[in-house]
Amino acid sequence: MAMQLDCYLSFAGNCEEALNFYARCLDGKVANIMRFEGSPMDNKDLPANWKQKVMHATVEADGAQIMGSDLPPNYPHGGFSGFTVSVWMKDGVDRARKVFEALAAGGQVTMPFAPPFWGGHFGMLKDKFGVPWMVSCE
Repeated sequence: MAMQLDCYLSFAGNCEEALNFYARCLDGKVANIMRFEGSPMDNKDLPANWKQKVMHATVEADGAQIMGSDLPPNYPHGGFSGFTVSVWMKDGVDRARKVFEALAAGGQVTMPFAPPFWGGHFGMLKDKFGVPWMVSCE
């Protein structure tokens, strides 16, 4: 039996914007958007301006996926630290560079995309939503 590990990101109210950004960067699409409205979490404790926030959604790109949601106001968002989203591009340096540059737009490059000592190409960045990424290819 095969195993699949996926990334699930929790945002402080801008999940839909972030996932749409990732879909554009990765040539993917946002799928399966579920809203808080009409869910079991849609109760007196959910602020009216939170009903259309994302309870769960998925970005699908080349057989891979990133999932995400907005954390309701009573769940504090501590930011993104202690992990890095890693994407390895199988179809060459040009596409990997394109993905790296797209993810870096409005963010901060922490290691430029270039050949590292171990071969291939590699770069690190923090995107405009604060999510850390590593992009690599052979």
